[in-house]
Amino acid sequence: MVQLREVTVIAAPLERVFDLARSIEVHLLDNIHFGEQATADTPTGLHGMGEQVTWHARHFFVRQTLVSLITAFDSPRYFQDTMLRGAFRSMQHDHFFRKVQPADDGSPRTEMTDEFRFAAPILEGGLLAEFFVLRRYMRNLLRERNAVIKRVAESDEWRRYVP
Repeated sequence: MVQLREVTVIAAPLERVFDLARSIEVHLLDNIHFGEQATADTPTGLHGMGEQVTWHARHFFVRQTLVSLITAFDSPRYFQDTMLRGAFRSMQHDHFFRKVQPADDGSPRTEMTDEFRFAAPILEGGLLAEFFVLRRYMRNLLRERNAVIKRVAESDEWRRYVP
């Protein structure tokens, strides 16, 4: 199993960052080059406890379907999504949020920490795939996602996605 950890500091209030991280529309902003779509269940809005989303995307030139469920939720500090069905043997993503020291001008800042765990879809060769290919690929996806959340949260664009 691969475990990734990414920490991003965002110049925005905690509640805004938390809501943007669970916004389906913001998630789709950063994955547009993969043709990702959310369908069925909860195709728009903010993820909440017990909500399920079906995602369709192309990764490694293969059309894939992933069904995820919000399995833990403590607003605005934490949520967890877990893969119910998809290409991996297992996948779980913990999202942590906390206020950090304000910027020099007194504006709020939030630390967003992602802890992402997954296991390759196949046992034979899976460890090699996890280490040499999937680890880097998934880390890059996390970084892209976090850059979009940061960009949206630190601009007026956030108003489109958070009520």
